[in-house]
Amino acid sequence: MRARDLFALLCFFIVHVASSLCSDGRGDQALSQIDIYSTSLALHHSATIHASPRVLGSQGEDTEWVNVSITNPEPSSDDWVGVFSPAKFDSSSCAPTDGKEIAPFICSAPIKYMYAKSSPDYTKTGNAVLKFLLINQRADFSFALFTGGLSNPNLVAVSDHVSFTNPKAPVYPRLALTKNWDQMSVTWTSGYNIDEAVPFVEWSGKGITQSRRSPAGTLTFTRNTMCGGPARTVGWRDPGFIHTAFLKDLWPNLKYTYRMGHELVNGSIIWSKNFTFKSSPYPGQDSLQRVIIFGDMGKGERDGSNEYNDYQPGSLNTTDQVIKDLKNIDIVFHIGDMAYANGYISQWDQFTAQVEPIASTVPYMVASGNHERDWPDSGSFYGGKDSGGECGVPAETMFDFPAENKAKFWYLADYGMFRFCVADTEHDWREGSEQYGFIERCLASVDRKTQPWLIFIAHRVLGYSTNDWYGQEGTFEEPMGRESLQKLWQKYKVDIAFYGHVHNYERTCPVYQSQCVDDEKKSHYSGAFKGTIHVVVGGGGSHLSSFSSLKPRWSVFRDYDYGFVKLTAFDHSSLLFEYKKSSDGQVYDSFTVYREYRDVLACVRDSCEPTTLAS
Repeated sequence: MRARDLFALLCFFIVHVASSLCSDGRGDQALSQIDIYSTSLALHHSATIHASPRVLGSQGEDTEWVNVSITNPEPSSDDWVGVFSPAKFDSSSCAPTDGKEIAPFICSAPIKYMYAKSSPDYTKTGNAVLKFLLINQRADFSFALFTGGLSNPNLVAVSDHVSFTNPKAPVYPRLALTKNWDQMSVTWTSGYNIDEAVPFVEWSGKGITQSRRSPAGTLTFTRNTMCGGPARTVGWRDPGFIHTAFLKDLWPNLKYTYRMGHELVNGSIIWSKNFTFKSSPYPGQDSLQRVIIFGDMGKGERDGSNEYNDYQPGSLNTTDQVIKDLKNIDIVFHIGDMAYANGYISQWDQFTAQVEPIASTVPYMVASGNHERDWPDSGSFYGGKDSGGECGVPAETMFDFPAENKAKFWYLADYGMFRFCVADTEHDWREGSEQYGFIERCLASVDRKTQPWLIFIAHRVLGYSTNDWYGQEGTFEEPMGRESLQKLWQKYKVDIAFYGHVHNYERTCPVYQSQCVDDEKKSHYSGAFKGTIHVVVGGGGSHLSSFSSLKPRWSVFRDYDYGFVKLTAFDHSSLLFEYKKSSDGQVYDSFTVYREYRDVLACVRDSCEPTTLAS
């Protein structure tokens, strides 16, 4: 075997082994536990299930509680209630199948479920009242009572239908930076296609009397754009229509009010609620700028449904802590593994509803992770099935980000004194690849005189982590992670590199080639740049990842808990780094950086520009 072929085989082996190592078996997508194709029809004349109220959102709400009353003469501990939307979920609404399902069957998973025994005394009396929190998802709802547990469901009773007053209403806006500093994009979801209504955003700045309207483009995706199951099968649900408008010629640091609208063919307008945001500072502007960074958050259920699911137990805590401090936050980066929908498309609505208080107020910038993108033979760098057949389509459609090509999820983002270079670890990043060229251009093109704080972001750990599976692999990194990139980080003097994927928190010393190039445990760094600090901040909400028993010198701080990072740039010379736990929002690790422009220019190891002795 030729050396080139042996190397290619080795790379293939490493990538696929790494993918399997990262799937440690804990925390399956809750809906995947339901064997919906095995459902049997077992309607019981004495079993009933009723929901109230039947009409939701009468005051314009897009979220509302529903009481579900159950009577079952033969209760058991594994009885459960599924929430289905659309409300009609029998086989007549199914897409064509290959004939393998056993009739009668149900072809789509519920959007959530709850065990009936969550209500006290159900197993004794057969009576229960469960409370579900529903969001507006463009269709009506019904509730179904099942016996037989999740693996052998027997449909016993179905409720009447419940619906929002306007299921098609515009909901869940997501702000994002664009390629231009004086713009902001607004993306939202509705049930209106362009042949029914014209989408737009109406907006106005503080002190500006004349409001403006910006037109919106409309996208969607279909079952046929999914790469496999469950996204193409039991997990499929119509995503509605995704609209994006660009608000242009914004004044820096100005408060704006906006609302989404849809003008119907009869001239009437369907309006969303009113929202506000503060526009971006001019690149290099000297003002207080505060950034939140976390990965792998997922979504939670405030009603306690899907309760035997340990997939994202910290998600709501992280969300709530960010919301609590929102007046002191300017921009958020969620660096991959967003919804953990894993092919259950309804969960993207659930996720966008959960983060709406944040994403509607500050730019919510996202990165691609394995649970958004990975699927065999789909062009992803890894051959796993972590996306559940989504192969990136929902993430690339539901969120806006300033990439040249949405299918290649890498981009740069400028915010005041910060330059963010966001990589896509689900595509090849190694030297010679298209993405490697982008990363170098992003790092090289920033003017450190005006934007001194240079940040690298990626989902998988391309730098350093003492996570247990990386310890077993032997190099404490994603295989082939830093070999090509560390010379770029050093040459262009990247201040901090952030990663998710590993579900814990860890910070290194300033490090280069696995060696600390500054004192390991400093809480303050000043003077010339010596090496990049690498931070794993993947504890946004998903099940935690264990650390290796080995701890190299470059590992300064480790925390097996949920949390996020806050960066505060006070000016062009002073930066504060804080790690906060999601449980209480308190600071558990921090350091400061003081660096003047001459320190950025200073020549250090492997970062020196060519010089001459000529006069």
